[in-house]
Formats: sequence, C-alpha cells, structure tokens
Amino acid sequence: MPFVAVMSQSLSELKVGAVACVVGYREDTPYSARLQRLGLIPGTKFKLQRLAPLGDPVEIRFRGYSLALRPSEAACLLLDVVEDDVEEDVEPAS
Repeated sequence: MPFVAVMSQSLSELKVGAVACVVGYREDTPYSARLQRLGLIPGTKFKLQRLAPLGDPVEIRFRGYSLALRPSEAACLLLDVVEDDVEEDVEPAS
C-alpha cells in the first residue's frame, strides 16, 4: 500500500461538489484495506455528492456508484482536490 507524506485535505474538509483524487493512505488499517477493496485506490477521483444534515456520513460518487463514508473513519485517506464541480460520474485517473 502506498503511503505518501504530502500536504493534503481530509474528506471532512471537502465541500459538496468538490472532486478529489486519492493520493494514498495515512496508515495501514483494516479500514484502509477495506476502502481499497471498494475501489478507493491511489489515483481514483471521486465527487463529494452530499452531506448528511450533521455532516456524518458523506456520500461520494466514483466509478459509477455511490458510497457513504463516515469522515472520522475515512480520515486515513490522503486527498488532493482536483476541481470544485464536474460531471456526475467520475472516472479513475490513468
């Protein structure tokens, strides 16, 4: 698993409509391994679709499906913001 020591944003810092790219993971945990099995591997772009009223969970959309995540658990993700608003389905980076 790639671990990258760069300045990046967490999922809880993103705004609705933002597009981010997974850069890597902060640590090797069972949850980070699960996120990778679900398709959130380095280079994957996703769009933050919506937030629950209290901000937990959040819905992201990538590779043609939606996934709900708790920001506190997804804090292991290292993200780079790509854009503020793009089309609904986001394809992985080549």
